[in-house]
This record gives sequence, C-alpha cells and structure tokens, in this order.
Amino acid sequence: MGKVLVLNASYEPLNITSWRRAVVLLIKGKAERVEHNGKFLYSDFPLPTVIRLRHYVRVPYKEIPLTRRNILHRDGHACQYCGYTGDELTLDHVIPRSRGGGDSWENIVTACVRCNVKKGSRTPNEAHMPLRHPPRQPYSSLYFEVSKHLKSGLHTEWQKYVIGL
Repeated sequence: MGKVLVLNASYEPLNITSWRRAVVLLIKGKAERVEHNGKFLYSDFPLPTVIRLRHYVRVPYKEIPLTRRNILHRDGHACQYCGYTGDELTLDHVIPRSRGGGDSWENIVTACVRCNVKKGSRTPNEAHMPLRHPPRQPYSSLYFEVSKHLKSGLHTEWQKYVIGL
C-alpha cells in the first residue's frame, strides 16, 4: 500500500512510517490526516500519505556524520560536474586542500575520476567546471529517505512539507 510521511504538530517532518502504523495513530486520535492518495482502506476511510501528530514531540538535534557514504547519498551517486553515475566515483574538495579547503559538507562533492583529475588543484571557476548543485549539509537523516521517495515520483505530495529538496 505504501509509506506515510509523519509530521510533527508544527508540520516539521519527523519520519516515514508504514500505512498500518499511520492508521493506528489516526484511529487512536493521536494524529490527523493531512493528505491522502485517493485509495481507501474502507469505503469511508481514505488511506493517508501524510499525517500530522496532534501534540508536539521534542526531537533532539542529531548531526549527520560527514562520511563518504553520506556524501555519495546526498549527491545521488552522481558526479557533480558531469552527471556520470557509474562505479568510478571519488570525492573532490571544491576548494582544494592545498589552498586551505577543509573537510566539510559545503566543500566536498562527488566527482568521477575523469573530472577530479581534470579539475586538479583548481577551483571549479578556474577549471571552468561549474557544479550541478551547490553542496550543503543535509538537514536531517530523514533528508536521505524522503529525497529517495520524492525522486521515485511515488510521493510528490510530500514535496510541500519538506524544505530544501
């Protein structure tokens, strides 16, 4: 049947859950239906795709670790210079380390071997190789999962509840 986006009382995305769990939250009165896809569980009970909790839940901030896997995931496993999506992907410092560029979400992008070698120790402007998307730190770990669902085209109604995707 599908997955359901769970929003906090403030409309902030919290997580993605199963439709069964979402229905339980609705029946218990702990959540309200915000969006549905036109399918029905019963003739008078539309199947939700987005629900909102009735009471605010405090969620502690958790920073996403800067790892190769997370950077590849953020960039969609594609070179940020040419769009290549094969197996030969590396990480590239936008501002080279030789020029003081450090390891940060805003300075590391996915690059194919060819583009990484071509760019060398130059900036993208100097190499005339513009980035396809400016690198930035993901807002939360939910970012990766939601972006996967949005890119698949299955849950386009989630877009208005997720900032920055």
